[in-house]
Amino acid sequence: MAGIAPLAFVALLIALWQLGASRQITPIVPGPWAVVKGIIELMRKGLLLKYAVASLFRVTWGFLLAAALAIPFGLFLGWRRRFAMAFNPILQVLRPISPLAWIPIAILWFGVGDLSAIFLIFVASFLPLAMSAMNAVRSIDTVHLNAGRNFGLSEAQVVYRVLYPAVMPQLIVGLRITMGIAWLVVVAAEMIAVNSGLGFLIVDARNAGNRYDLVIAAMVLIGVIGLLLDTAMRRLETLPSVRWGYRSN
Repeated sequence: MAGIAPLAFVALLIALWQLGASRQITPIVPGPWAVVKGIIELMRKGLLLKYAVASLFRVTWGFLLAAALAIPFGLFLGWRRRFAMAFNPILQVLRPISPLAWIPIAILWFGVGDLSAIFLIFVASFLPLAMSAMNAVRSIDTVHLNAGRNFGLSEAQVVYRVLYPAVMPQLIVGLRITMGIAWLVVVAAEMIAVNSGLGFLIVDARNAGNRYDLVIAAMVLIGVIGLLLDTAMRRLETLPSVRWGYRSN
């Protein structure tokens, strides 16, 4: 029953969509079948795979680069409170700035292309990941850290055996949330800074004779891929090292 309820709700939404589309005085919003035909058209022309891969390529590189730099940086700030106090004003100033505000600078530095989009995704992902890592370290009970030191563990061993397993659950949550942000940003960036991808498809379909069937088809694809990415990130939460928290060895 639990598995049927979501499918029934989706079927209800599609039925309401079809009903609303069929009752339009001026046919502007396409119905579900028109969107399905739009997706088939994109598949036949080879654009579906091409644009989806382009978007995923940019998200992957921007997200991984941000994770590779932001997580160690955040762990360091959480571990060294004095450095955190020094960097905190800068972080608090940068946090409220929308990643999309960097679009003119990205185009100025990198031109119109993949590098601009990757840079925007990097900017959108860096601070959330750094803050998640820093807060994860600060949430560790000092009793566990002191216990490790009392058992003669070196600083490196405390980091590896206590800090790393303790922060993993919170880090995975931060990675999952940040992946959603990155996917949102790439779509917006592709509407302005590149000439391919699912975001570009929306703008191009709108400009090419008001093809709203392709516009909504791109929106559906964005939602489905976003769901798949979130599902993949949720899988990380089931890993033993994440579920167990502190390791016994």
